[in-house]
Amino acid sequence: MKRIALALAFAALVVCAGCGKKQQQTGQATETPGKKRWTIGMSQCNLGEPWRVQMNKDIEEAAKQHADEIEVIFKDAQNKTEVQQAQVREFIQMGVDLIIISPKEARPLTKPVAEAYQKGIPVIVLDRKVEGDQYTCFIGADNVKIGREAGKYLVKLLGGKGKVVELKGLMTSTPGQERHKGFMEGIAGSQIQIIFDADCQWLEPIAQREMQSALARFPQIDAVYAHNDPSAHGAYLAARQEGKGREKSIKFIGIDALPHEGVRYVREGILTATFEYPTGGKEAIETALKILKGEQVPKNITLGTRIYTKENVEQGGEPL
Repeated sequence: MKRIALALAFAALVVCAGCGKKQQQTGQATETPGKKRWTIGMSQCNLGEPWRVQMNKDIEEAAKQHADEIEVIFKDAQNKTEVQQAQVREFIQMGVDLIIISPKEARPLTKPVAEAYQKGIPVIVLDRKVEGDQYTCFIGADNVKIGREAGKYLVKLLGGKGKVVELKGLMTSTPGQERHKGFMEGIAGSQIQIIFDADCQWLEPIAQREMQSALARFPQIDAVYAHNDPSAHGAYLAARQEGKGREKSIKFIGIDALPHEGVRYVREGILTATFEYPTGGKEAIETALKILKGEQVPKNITLGTRIYTKENVEQGGEPL
């Protein structure tokens, strides 16, 4: 009888262990004494941009501060919209407690985000927007404002006139559209002309190639407005490689201001200015915890920005 009792007790332990393992695999919040542990699915559109690598690091670092409460599952869509669509739906099937997504494109990601939202899974949209309002919270900086401030700065820098190359981000994404819109507002009424523009998809090699084309076509280029710092850096490299010293006469303006990238370029004299675009990683985790604990959060959270130039870079830039 003792042997039978021991065998039954062992079998019960095995079944309980299997149930616990299954619960963790499905992404449901796991119980610990006095606390819940939630699972968050994070879909990053790509890790080919340093800024996005930094975003994931910021999310990871913020999540480590709450390791007893949350676990984050990271997925890289490798710059493929269809892969990111599938990732969101996979998170839904897993039954995660919350989804964070930084979409590659607005329209194609709107439907899967809405599917998660309608199934009761909170969704934080980070950096790039989706269409409509079927999400819990959007976190990002004001790209129109950043573009406008870049335009106003360039008007002042060039004395109200000049020939400019615009190296755009992915123009099917909202940041690309908004940074262009804001820039046009910023230069309105001036004599600044955009003589060349190209969609560089946020990637430095494409920007470098496009800038080579611009340099070959136009003997006078006064400035480059790039939608991110890698594109501005690619333009600088193209000008330097041309071998005519034009990198010294052209003003290069970028956006992002990562400490090891845009800010460093300003400090080294490669960029004339860069405008900060915060990753929002820390804010995403803070907001996720509030949502998971049943607190109300704003539908939109707008992050601040600042400008870095050679005059203020050592003081940490200037808030705008």
